Amino acid sequence: MDACDTRPLVVVGAGPAGLTAALLAAQAGHQVTVLEATAEVGGLSRTVERDGWRFDLGGHRFFTKVPQVRRLWREILTDEDFLRRPRLSRILYHGKLFDYPLKPVNALRGLGITESALCMASYLAARLRPPADQSNFEGWVSARFGSRLYRMFFKTYTEKVWGVPATSIQADWAAQRIKNLSLAGAVAQALRPGSSGTKITTLIDEFDYPRLGPGMMWDRARELAESAGAKVILDAPVVRVEHDGGRVVALGVQRPEGLTRIPCHRLISSMPLPELITAMDPPVPPAVARAAEELRHRDFLTVALVVPLEAGFPDNWIYVHTPGVRVGRVQNFGSWSPDLVKDGSTCLGMEYFVNEGDDLWSLPDEELVALARREITEVGLVPPGAVRAGYVVRVPKAYPVYDAGYLDRVNVLRGWLAEHATNVQAVGRNGMHKYNNQDHSMLTAMLAVENLAGAAHDLWAVNVEADYHEHVTGPDSGGGGGRQAPVLPAEPRPPMADESA
Repeated sequence: MDACDTRPLVVVGAGPAGLTAALLAAQAGHQVTVLEATAEVGGLSRTVERDGWRFDLGGHRFFTKVPQVRRLWREILTDEDFLRRPRLSRILYHGKLFDYPLKPVNALRGLGITESALCMASYLAARLRPPADQSNFEGWVSARFGSRLYRMFFKTYTEKVWGVPATSIQADWAAQRIKNLSLAGAVAQALRPGSSGTKITTLIDEFDYPRLGPGMMWDRARELAESAGAKVILDAPVVRVEHDGGRVVALGVQRPEGLTRIPCHRLISSMPLPELITAMDPPVPPAVARAAEELRHRDFLTVALVVPLEAGFPDNWIYVHTPGVRVGRVQNFGSWSPDLVKDGSTCLGMEYFVNEGDDLWSLPDEELVALARREITEVGLVPPGAVRAGYVVRVPKAYPVYDAGYLDRVNVLRGWLAEHATNVQAVGRNGMHKYNNQDHSMLTAMLAVENLAGAAHDLWAVNVEADYHEHVTGPDSGGGGGRQAPVLPAEPRPPMADESA
């Protein structure tokens, strides 16, 4: 590559993947333009600020086993910008807190003698007469823990997150998520002389965290990219992608002054993969368009409640398994960083997993705050009258949905891009429709920039190490690429008149 490549490189999206690509490409001498559809950088990793309170959208731990990602984090922020935080999360069920990851012995002790006996009886019944259908999440888990423990510690939260019955989620996901954990093994080990507890696959104990939340990282990354020559344009959604002769040649961007055409020699895209495809001009063939339209996302909203400091809890977050409430998880932003909150108070993030346009998504903010106030009291985390204020943040397209057939659809889109848009590289969680963590989204961007200089990395092969959080395996892994999300049933598909390529 020349010392200064003046051919226009466009990066779509200013989240972790997009800004990583923009920063490294600008430092390598490329003429970089970043197009961000919203008014802020950071994407799903931004920090939202309201009246001096800062909210992290979902909780972003800065932990990685990817050395180049770790180095870049430390180049963007200084050591003084990071806090070393203990990791603590628990499960809330009917007013009681249980260890997470779930430890069966801890769960049985917390439930009391009577309920524990009923759970053990349910477990023995499942061993004697296992569920006939173990191909789904419910059958698989019930066979290994009994239906009673399944309903308490698995069913409710899983259905809240994905918005479908647990019987619709394939067993492969359960096997992936619940590694090395069985009730019989846990009890046997706990009763063994000298045993120190259940030996299960667990998560990290500590992680780094920027003082002002993850957005601190990406605000600074934008500054560094611009200092290296990149141009970052906000409020610039891409609505048209012009292609000709097997290459993308320009992008149509909707600006306040009208549609603006931006020439493009090479494109790194972290915009949602279906939107990239449907924006193509000329349009893609009907079969490809249909594959794009059928890729789905799960959306998310946070209701942040200001409470007195003593009303908080030490956990970073708590999983709410209590049935009858719609909140799925509660963050304590003060436990992530004291600089996110104000003296004498903390802020609790009530997280709701939704679909854009559904009843919760469409509720006015004041009604969502009222709902969150009721539920935080109902589950027993905060006493009545403790909430002082509330704020609502909606997050579209938070989680790519792995429904049945999603991988075939992704492969259709990949195949079309490989033939008709050869100068496009898709990166990041939504850009690849992969349930990536932040660090692996960044890695795809790093490799994309190396490809600009002549490397031949297969970005779709970026995988997660076997001992790093959830590891993707099996026929639907798509070559890896992040956390395993459950494979859900596809929505009914009406026939299409013409799907010829």
